[in-house]
Amino acid sequence: MLHNVLHLGVDLSRVEKVVLSHFHSDHTGGLLLLREHFRGANENALSKVYVASGFFDQRQTDAGDFVGPGNFSRAQDFKQAAEAQGIVFIEVAGPTQIAPKLWLTGPVPRVEETYNGPQGLFITSNGQSEPDIIMDDQSMGYLTEQGWLMTSGCGHSGLINTGKVLKAIEDAPIYSIVGGFHLWQADAKTLARTADWLERSGLGLMMGGHCTGIAAAETIADRLNLPRSQISHAAIGSVITPDLKIVRSSVE
Repeated sequence: MLHNVLHLGVDLSRVEKVVLSHFHSDHTGGLLLLREHFRGANENALSKVYVASGFFDQRQTDAGDFVGPGNFSRAQDFKQAAEAQGIVFIEVAGPTQIAPKLWLTGPVPRVEETYNGPQGLFITSNGQSEPDIIMDDQSMGYLTEQGWLMTSGCGHSGLINTGKVLKAIEDAPIYSIVGGFHLWQADAKTLARTADWLERSGLGLMMGGHCTGIAAAETIADRLNLPRSQISHAAIGSVITPDLKIVRSSVE
């Protein structure tokens, strides 16, 4: 991640707040290195980190091996290493405004979709081992004139569930969705249901990357008849203008 940031010429020393979408290491593994690199220019750089409740729950495999955030086996080891660098964690239990028009969903109730993600990890709750369904998954919404700009890391809570949380905050269209939505293994029925809900919710722009799947994104875009100027694969260096136009889909 640091390599990509430096290649793009982005000065993250000006950024003091960070949102972690969920505990998976491919979404948390760069935090400590970025903090270490940029704190010299600004002691508060990347120092306030928002996570959803359950982020620090200890996961383990069926064989009993521990799995934690940031390439640490134990969640508390990651937390302590981050705090040693001056990072302060804010645990979000529900929809939370962190800046004007900018909201975090916090943990997303599983209403339409129960779970959208990988299998094989377990957490212990009330003395019982239960499959981990990543209840610490959260997304971010920015309220624009056209409606919500919804940004997800992986969307393990389900795209529809996540969109409903934002619409409960402000009943505006889900105009644009950006990020990972874990639809690469979704069947035709799931894609059709998701596309239909997005159409009813006013979707006008889609940049699906990471775990979305190119075929899944194109299926949704075709079903909604989105113009090609309003759909792109979200890649390193992708740019959206303040008026929600895609001007660059990757590093050029």
